[in-house]
Amino acid sequence: QVQLVESGGGLVQAGGSLRLSCAASRSIFSINAMNWYRQAPGKQRELVAGITSGGSANYADSVKGRFTISRDNAENTVYLRMNSLKPEDTAVYYCNAFVVVTTISYSYWGQGTQVTVSS
Repeated sequence: QVQLVESGGGLVQAGGSLRLSCAASRSIFSINAMNWYRQAPGKQRELVAGITSGGSANYADSVKGRFTISRDNAENTVYLRMNSLKPEDTAVYYCNAFVVVTTISYSYWGQGTQVTVSS
């Protein structure tokens, strides 16, 4: 089991920056992947960025070059640095932990944090 708590959301003007944090209830060292998803009103939840236990990161095309995901294993925390924010980045952002134990996968979610970008 992993409990995840997001923080850092808020209201920002277009072009501004925010840093989201996701604190895990236990060590994230062995968690296969930590991800950030987002869901805008009326839209499906989408993967924004992910980082593996080895530190490899991937991003949605819409955020490449603007968002940076990082993990601090010592603090059991994953971050999402968001620069050059656009109104279309407005959504609830969710932290996700993906764990594989032998052949069984588990997915844990935080409660989400609202990001609103005004034009």
